[in-house]
Amino acid sequence: MKAIWNNQVIAESNDTIVVENNHYFPKESVKAEYLKPSDVHTTCPWKGLASYYSLEVDGKENQDAAWFYPEPKDAAKNITNYVAFWKGVKITE
Repeated sequence: MKAIWNNQVIAESNDTIVVENNHYFPKESVKAEYLKPSDVHTTCPWKGLASYYSLEVDGKENQDAAWFYPEPKDAAKNITNYVAFWKGVKITE
């Protein structure tokens, strides 16, 4: 699977985990040079506290377009160190 935004591959992996129709990519498969830490957090009742990254590619920014669970609840332990995308990031095979 690939995560693509602004004509760049942001992440690529054969080992994504699908949760609620979102592909979670192993953190090591995400190109760190495109990630910018964000101060945004949201809470999922069963996954826990999510943290966000903004994407910066070729001078363009996609605010809070990636999220992850640094310390997910027990029901979501399998996505520890995995990153998911939204806000126009295309997920393809």
